[in-house]
Amino acid sequence: MKLILLGPPGSGKGTQAVRITQKYRVPHISTGDIFRSHIRRESALGLEVKNYLDQGLLVPDEVTVRIVENRLTEPDCQDGFLLDGFPRTLMQAKALDEGLQKLGKALTAVINLEVRNDTVIKRMAGRQICSGCGETYNLYFNKPQTEGICDKCNRALYTRSDDTEETIANRLRAYAGQTAPLIGYYSRKGLLVPVNGEQSADEVFNSVSGALKLGFL
Repeated sequence: MKLILLGPPGSGKGTQAVRITQKYRVPHISTGDIFRSHIRRESALGLEVKNYLDQGLLVPDEVTVRIVENRLTEPDCQDGFLLDGFPRTLMQAKALDEGLQKLGKALTAVINLEVRNDTVIKRMAGRQICSGCGETYNLYFNKPQTEGICDKCNRALYTRSDDTEETIANRLRAYAGQTAPLIGYYSRKGLLVPVNGEQSADEVFNSVSGALKLGFL
């Protein structure tokens, strides 16, 4: 399985990535993790990435593509991979196609978790985290028994500073502008697997597994 996982912020990509990689025994590849790994090892690519980040700049597409291509040559990717957070733009998607062609690989499918904006806002703006054990709650979907208090350790709950409706709306606009066009791109290639991300986590995973088994195995 050589997969890409798409979906807006708050669509549940993290949860599904863990399940998909366990079921299909492929590595979960996120650009953030790769950046941190190269920076820790102080590789040539890591120093290049660190230079951009230290200046508060986005890592250019060309550098990001090189780092991902480098990761895909590692032994654990021989039988497949799950790309999460990459590609983010059409330019990255086209560069990935070229890179995979050079490696003699081809994508199996692109899973797109479909979630409405109002659901994303409820999921993220309603999120509360325990200051003690880190347990996560939601004011709309998974309330604590006592308002503002963790059920498990009785410590206070807090809301992340970036979980405001305004911030989330900005992130959704950025996603729509940059990443949503990939949906059409991969649909035209016959690779897109649309999945209703508004279901429970178990139902979403069953939909993903069923679609992959039906169309690609």
